[in-house]
Amino acid sequence: MKNVKQIRNFAIIAHIDHGKSTLADRIMELTDTISEREQSDQLLDDLQVEQAHGVTVKSRTVTNEYQAGDGQKYELNFIDTPGHVDFAYEVSRSMSACEGAILLVDATKGVQAQTVANFRLAKAAGLAIIPVINKVDSQSAEVDRVESQIHNLDELLKDEKILKISAKTGLGVPEVLEAIVDKISAPTADDGDELKALVFDSNYDQYKGIVALVRVVSGNLTKQRQLRLMANQTDFNAGEVGILTPDKNPQDSLIAGEVGYIITGIKDPQKVRIGDTITYAEAPAKVTLPGYESSEPVVFAGLYPDESSYADLKLAVEKVALNDPAFHYREEVSDALGPGFRCGFLGGFHLQIIRERLVDEYGVSVLTTSPNVTYHVTTSDGQALTVENPGQFPDFSEVQYVEEPFVRATISTPNELLSEVMKLAEQYKGELDDLQDNNGLIDAIYNMPLSEIAFEFFNKLKSVSHGYATLSSKMIGYRVADMVQVDVRINYADVDSLAFVTHRLDAPKQTQELVHKLKYTIPRKLYPMPVQAMVEGKAIARVDVPPLRKNAAVSGDKKSVSKKQALLRRQNINKRKAAQNDIKLPQSVFNAILEVHDV
Repeated sequence: MKNVKQIRNFAIIAHIDHGKSTLADRIMELTDTISEREQSDQLLDDLQVEQAHGVTVKSRTVTNEYQAGDGQKYELNFIDTPGHVDFAYEVSRSMSACEGAILLVDATKGVQAQTVANFRLAKAAGLAIIPVINKVDSQSAEVDRVESQIHNLDELLKDEKILKISAKTGLGVPEVLEAIVDKISAPTADDGDELKALVFDSNYDQYKGIVALVRVVSGNLTKQRQLRLMANQTDFNAGEVGILTPDKNPQDSLIAGEVGYIITGIKDPQKVRIGDTITYAEAPAKVTLPGYESSEPVVFAGLYPDESSYADLKLAVEKVALNDPAFHYREEVSDALGPGFRCGFLGGFHLQIIRERLVDEYGVSVLTTSPNVTYHVTTSDGQALTVENPGQFPDFSEVQYVEEPFVRATISTPNELLSEVMKLAEQYKGELDDLQDNNGLIDAIYNMPLSEIAFEFFNKLKSVSHGYATLSSKMIGYRVADMVQVDVRINYADVDSLAFVTHRLDAPKQTQELVHKLKYTIPRKLYPMPVQAMVEGKAIARVDVPPLRKNAAVSGDKKSVSKKQALLRRQNINKRKAAQNDIKLPQSVFNAILEVHDV
């Protein structure tokens, strides 16, 4: 019989590239979870984009069986956590199923942005913290300095013993396993026999349907029983339950405190919601677990087929969405690009990851339009509209006012870098609300437009702070703002996929930069093509894309003025006819729009 006292649920939290995945590999090796034949670097980071960027994107779960120094066997359930700010919701989700966390810090880099952010999430969740310094065998390691940084990070860590390891060689990793057993408490089960299991993640199997990853909070979860998802009252049969080692390992049941999977057989991913409670259909729980809300997309962009067919893109988008609950999509049609999808993302990095997965995993070539956020528009007749696509913005004559989303952004930075960080925040229209001293770090709290920080702000923050600043944000609602829609015309034809929304004061500078970038990115024709940026029916910026050859009307031939004028009229008619159906836009055109938003 399994004993809940021998179960430990833990996560590893770290900044990008501090060795989290390598430590996970060593833990699985030392506990014989994987055989020597199965060993490979970054075993849990099996997505190509994860290995390319050195960052965990999709969290994984693995159960390890460990023979501790006290002679007892323990079940160590490791719940992986991503490392980028865009995936903070994944970190929170994983921590909700844990009792403790390993705080891993690189000895050559020290405490950095996500180290602080993830520690705060773990502290807020009430987790036991095990501080660990990695890469102590590196020639550039500064163990004493990093140890001092960790002690000064929080009062909770001031007198804490810090373990020193090398995840690459395995040095010190056995002591980490003993610390997991000693310092992290066993899970506590709710009183009563009614089944309650928290869904903290899910993925899709093309043969078996949705596979729900769960933490059993109370009761026993037995296979071949009729279960119920309480959020939408969906019943299903638990065809298989088990643990992950890291492959699926079927079990007869999961006891309270355990972490495992359920094969639901459900084909519709919208029915299995993150944070939902699973219970028995014949004896349902009376109250759902206090879960958390699934993340909502904050950035929207269009995905259209480039050299691939729409059918191939549709199939690839559907498959990616099944394994990424934070990715949302719906079909839309662009006048310039044809059928495609309007997609929602957690941020700019999430968009990049999805695009790379479509290319690398499914071989689909895609065009990505410039990202944007959601605006609330109130029309002159009082109608309230939610606009996710700038091309669908109402005509300016019908707009009464526009509201844009605002966030409360907390930027934690060392005192010596505060000036540079504040300059950056002000460039992105940040309104300083408060400054707080937080154990040697300064918390600068700003109210900022989401559109200003959703794309490149985090990368700029890392740059000016050398990786030591951390960013966390929370939506605080919508505020009225003077926003205008910028329409782009190529050869006198509106290109809806290039439209974007910006602040009125920024429009003149951004449009001038945009049309000059488009001059060198739009494919040339045999005749000059005007590119215009239109705001409220007026062209505020214009350039001409030069032709592949000289204009025949001014080529130097001695012709009468009337013949030259007649030729110009014919050319003008021809290019107007071609405008609607002869514009092929490469990805560089859409990148130009994104670049002009970068302050």
